[in-house]
Amino acid sequence: MVKQDIKTRADVFLLVKTFYSKVREDAILGPFFNETIKDWDEHLQLLTTFWESSLFLKTRYTGDPLEAHVKVDKAFGHSITEMHFGIWLNLWFETINELFEGDYAENAKRRARKMATFIHLKIFEARG
Repeated sequence: MVKQDIKTRADVFLLVKTFYSKVREDAILGPFFNETIKDWDEHLQLLTTFWESSLFLKTRYTGDPLEAHVKVDKAFGHSITEMHFGIWLNLWFETINELFEGDYAENAKRRARKMATFIHLKIFEARG
């Protein structure tokens, strides 16, 4: 199968939906997401907008992922560690590699790595 690059919102949605189906089934990450997110359809649309904005430099996303992750860490007794981000990144890379190849696909990996590092640091900063 010849893989295409990530080009459209539909491509981003496929990536996000496929990725989060893996996250939800993961024994370590699943509980954080499944206990926090109540409306998955809405959340997948929000995450699609986030990644579409990030990859295609559109300014449609208006949420605050830093605050959201800090709240989740607090709700789970400050138990998020670098291991969780490592699993998240491995699943993200795996999903991209299964579905896409090209410049945008590689950029999605780079942006995820930077974002994971940044959110990880912000979570620990917030613990004070």
